Amino acid sequence: MKTKLKKVTIIAEKLLRDPLVDLLRKHGATGWSISAVEGEGSRQNSTSDFEGRNVQIEAIVSDTNCDSIMEDIAKNYFEDWAIITYSSDVEVLRGNKYLGP
Repeated sequence: MKTKLKKVTIIAEKLLRDPLVDLLRKHGATGWSISAVEGEGSRQNSTSDFEGRNVQIEAIVSDTNCDSIMEDIAKNYFEDWAIITYSSDVEVLRGNKYLGP
């Protein structure tokens, strides 16, 4: 049986890796995947030029948790950090394992 959930994707400076994982935990994420990524933004430069590769963190969460995660990131990181976050609708099998206790 498929469950409709959200995938939240965060692309950020690697210095934010641990604080962002803590943020996901705080908002009920039960797991995530992290990859090293690189790219270029609207300013035609990347912090990876100085800091190394960025991280991409993806988690499957409920609609409510997704909204809370994105609001928290916007409030705490958008002003001072190079960070992008977006969500997408997903259908997963065994959806109950992504909803936490």
